[in-house]
Amino acid sequence: MKNNSKRYVLNFLLIIGFTLLVLWFSLKDDYHNMIDQLTGVPWYWLIIILCWGLLYNCIIGWIYKTFGKKYKSEYSNTEALENAFIGTFFSGITPSATGGQFGQVYIMKKQGIKLSDAASLLWADFIVYQTTMMIYVTILFALVFGDVYEKNAFFLLVFCGYLVNICVITALWTMALFPKAFVKLSQWGVLLLCRLHLIKNKEATLSAWTIQIEAFTSEIKRLKKDKHLILKTVFINVLRLTMLYSLPYAVCLAIGEPLPLSLLVTVIAMSSFVTMANTFIPIPGASGGTEWAFVAIFSGIIDSTLAKSVMILWRFSTYHFVMIVGGLVFVFAKRKYDKQKYLQEKEEEPLCEEARRDVFCE
Repeated sequence: MKNNSKRYVLNFLLIIGFTLLVLWFSLKDDYHNMIDQLTGVPWYWLIIILCWGLLYNCIIGWIYKTFGKKYKSEYSNTEALENAFIGTFFSGITPSATGGQFGQVYIMKKQGIKLSDAASLLWADFIVYQTTMMIYVTILFALVFGDVYEKNAFFLLVFCGYLVNICVITALWTMALFPKAFVKLSQWGVLLLCRLHLIKNKEATLSAWTIQIEAFTSEIKRLKKDKHLILKTVFINVLRLTMLYSLPYAVCLAIGEPLPLSLLVTVIAMSSFVTMANTFIPIPGASGGTEWAFVAIFSGIIDSTLAKSVMILWRFSTYHFVMIVGGLVFVFAKRKYDKQKYLQEKEEEPLCEEARRDVFCE
């Protein structure tokens, strides 16, 4: 527990450090112009921008509610929202978002969902989201490829990130369609890693990997039977992605530098390319790299000073603000479920005492 706390503190310090570094690089040359742009944003636009990030997480909660009803018939909106914000919090403070699923499994167990069902829910969400996102981004690539390739020197990095994500989704579907072959392939991979002394316990690693593959393939089989659920969650994910990727367009409006409507699709595409580019950044929240990638990519269609101002508001709404809210949600949710458990144990104590007396008397 102490080690985890130290790791989270270190991650927080990394996030703060990289964020301050990026802000310094962003502000040092265009300080006065950026301050003028940011201080000129009306208060109601600031509320809209902050609510944009919250609403995005509420849409994620809607997805969890849709999947969660499969495993708990009375899965409430509140529980689904807790799951979404806590997942965002732990993803934000751990490298490559690796802690999000652990935080969600923990809270779902508190909510009365079995560990195996919690893992299945997260697998289902990951499969549908990752597949939908890559189809979505591929369409955007096709629509704006010519313009972006000519105007942006960083397109190669974006394309490499795109290929990595394509490999991930291809591996997932290969695992789903050919699980036995994938288990065999993973065995060879584990043996190779053992020979390189990167894995110590070969048997435990193979066992854990096989269990994960079996859980994944069984969830795929269950999903295939529920076409309505797939279509509904695909639709919600399209809404989720569109909302996330269109925020920079709204921020330009807030700053008083509205872009023509004809650039809306390009802005959505550019935002999705930022997601592709930060694939390679193994830092909590991809801090530093995400901000740099955003400015580098968006400077191809808007002024660099405006790109930096948009980045600050966009990043605060989609990362820093929702992570703070997620942390608060986790604290209050943990207290609530711990209190429920304590009260339940207090109620059961007289019954246990009575049962012990009955056994003693017999």
